[in-house]
Amino acid sequence: MKDKILSFLKQLADKAKPIIDKARPIVDKGLRFGGHRLQVAFASASGLYWNLSPQNRQRVRLAAVAFTILSLGIVLGRITNVNRTVKIEASDKALKVDKSGILELKLPGIKLNPEIYTFQTAIKAQVPVDIKVPGRLAFNAEKSKVLSARAPGRVERIYAFDGAEVNIGSPVVELYSPEFISAQQEYLLSSKTAKVLESTRTMSDLLGDARITQQAAANRMRNLGAGDADIRSIETTGRTQANLIMRAPLKGVVVKRNVEPGSAVSAGDVIATLADPKQLWFLGNVFEQDFRFVKPGQKMVLQVEAYPGKEFVAYANYVAPTVDPQTRALLIRADIENNDDLLRPDMYASAKLTTGMADAIVVPQTAVVRIREMRYIIIKVGDEAYRRLPVKGYDLNSKTFAITQGVEPGSRILAEGAVLLNDRFAKQED
Repeated sequence: MKDKILSFLKQLADKAKPIIDKARPIVDKGLRFGGHRLQVAFASASGLYWNLSPQNRQRVRLAAVAFTILSLGIVLGRITNVNRTVKIEASDKALKVDKSGILELKLPGIKLNPEIYTFQTAIKAQVPVDIKVPGRLAFNAEKSKVLSARAPGRVERIYAFDGAEVNIGSPVVELYSPEFISAQQEYLLSSKTAKVLESTRTMSDLLGDARITQQAAANRMRNLGAGDADIRSIETTGRTQANLIMRAPLKGVVVKRNVEPGSAVSAGDVIATLADPKQLWFLGNVFEQDFRFVKPGQKMVLQVEAYPGKEFVAYANYVAPTVDPQTRALLIRADIENNDDLLRPDMYASAKLTTGMADAIVVPQTAVVRIREMRYIIIKVGDEAYRRLPVKGYDLNSKTFAITQGVEPGSRILAEGAVLLNDRFAKQED
């Protein structure tokens, strides 16, 4: 152990000798001009030291030892830093940058593990050319209805609240309406009159007038919201109904209810909004650079954040004739069948619209290195040399990427392990 310490101190002395030699002239000059003062100061400090108590002298010795260790650490740190710098400069020789700025990495003596790093040959293939269309989902307005009051009245009862499923003819709300009561009485009176006149053949003109009045009263009841079953019930029972029951005109759900029990309504007030949740629209925005690619009937593949691995197919059925002045985008609409009830209105969705076919090199997503807005792939250019190339292209799906520019057919592309090998490029760049 003693021999190791002596050897270490000898090496330290050898490395510190150049620094001491450079510092010697400065020290000699200082001693020449201020040696007397240093001697006086040393004598004063020595006298102070021996005048201290034993405990304080121990503290001074500990402080001197700590200062010596700190100084030794600084010297060793500088020596180690010099060695580290030398090693980094030596390793930079493994990275080469050509005139176009492409990086080439050489790994002499290193063989990549084939179980981690796999290569494939670049082959051109026909792939669909897609544009991305951001948008949102909405109820199909053609399959939606607004139930509104057709005469003044008061809400007596609500049968279907928000989210309730309804069929055609299901009761939604019950209204007290003086106009409806008046129309029922008119219909009942004209119906009774017509039955009396039917037995008297000599009054055919009066019978015709009674039938006309009866039909007009029935149409008035229909316009107020009554159904044919309600009209037949009045004629059969001979009694009017106290309230008007407004029924669902379609099969779907109550999207929104606008009234409360006991509230007064006027003619035209919205009572409830009904829609079919299985019939939705995708409303997308196409930006100006893509206008020329869009036309009705094109296939669109939709993805939503709620189901990352699932795709929904739709077909464009409408392209707006004008541009939205706020977004500078063109509205495109597509019908979506929501038979599985997975989608909801107002969900954000992104669609891929296929505009044609083009030549590209298809690689797995694991071959693509993404650095901010740039895309790179790594190819093998020799037994121990690899090159990182910037490429252009787009995602075909979650598993494959289409390279349209940057790689020549026949190149050996690193399909698996590109991110790991790129770490070596990044370390060399640093």
